Amino acid sequence: MLDCFEAAGQTLVSAHRGGPTPGLPENAIATMDALLAAHPAIMEVDVARSADGVHFLLHDDRLDRTTTGTGEAAAQDWAALSQLKLRDNWGWVTPYAIPTLAEALAWARGRTVLQLDFKRSADYAQVIEAVRTAGMANAVILIVYSPAQAKALHDLAPEMLLSVSIDAPGDVDALKAAGIPEDRMVAFTGTRLPRPELYRELDRADIEVIFGTLGRPPRSLDAVIDRYGLDERYAELGREGVDILATDRPREAAAALSEAGRLPQAGQCGVSRGG
Repeated sequence: MLDCFEAAGQTLVSAHRGGPTPGLPENAIATMDALLAAHPAIMEVDVARSADGVHFLLHDDRLDRTTTGTGEAAAQDWAALSQLKLRDNWGWVTPYAIPTLAEALAWARGRTVLQLDFKRSADYAQVIEAVRTAGMANAVILIVYSPAQAKALHDLAPEMLLSVSIDAPGDVDALKAAGIPEDRMVAFTGTRLPRPELYRELDRADIEVIFGTLGRPPRSLDAVIDRYGLDERYAELGREGVDILATDRPREAAAALSEAGRLPQAGQCGVSRGG
């Protein structure tokens, strides 16, 4: 699928934490569903584990910012966590509950790709088992931050793609030395400075490029683009060689890519947005 979109000159939008907006909280199925109804996108979500072994979607170690609960999320049983409501990024309580990983995988199957970011409490083997049970092994990208983590996850799930941090072509060699084949790599190239010359090197190795405009305002590229009304920059990044654009502004990025003729369409490359 990624090769097909690259050959067609299309850029995928990856919605950071599922693309929250007012009334629709981060890491919620309703939030992802609303975004996908409007624009084709893949979803980046965070996976944590309860004290009694249930994996669920939540970014923070603590519950206070994004839910009606308090305290360490991983210290609580799922029975307690499941009773909480999610807050949106503006602090308003929503009607939505914390979703389990199993629920998110079931929702995504046949609709989109999930990028899974492992929190400290997550159990790699159990997450991999859940992905396979859901029939999503070919529709996830596992996010890793080091060659050691990449090796651990590749050993458990050699059929799954890994999002690996690449700052220079030599980083690919280090991952290959750790036993990670190039065809299992998707290169996350940072959030600060676009690197077209690096993108060309990765393209020659047939490794797709992720670049992040996301981050904390006011310094993130998303914030700068928003402040100065430069949404066309999203399409320019695609033309410079970015295959997957990780963003906190997925709707605006998708609109800019669509206007430039770079946004994937439903049915293209064998992908459907239907459920």
